[in-house]
Amino acid sequence: METPFYLLFSLKTPDGYDTFGEFTVGTDRELTYALFDSLKGDKQLREDYHFHIDLIETVNALPEKIRSKCCKLDQLGENMKLIAREVYRQKNLDE
Repeated sequence: METPFYLLFSLKTPDGYDTFGEFTVGTDRELTYALFDSLKGDKQLREDYHFHIDLIETVNALPEKIRSKCCKLDQLGENMKLIAREVYRQKNLDE
């Protein structure tokens, strides 16, 4: 059985991180990991980076965080373009 992957987006608030978006990126582990690795940002939590991206895998119907990155606003914009391009490619060009 294939497990779905998704990217969870959060922004830093005075009370911690608050989720504001999510992209489903498919079931192909290799493609999903390659996409996540191509995203701009830092694997280490940084105080001056206000956005957080988590790679989530659904295991037995439960979400499990696999990897995380922090990024700045300009990097978030670049990441959104990369994600949209990859999801578009998967849905429209691989069939």
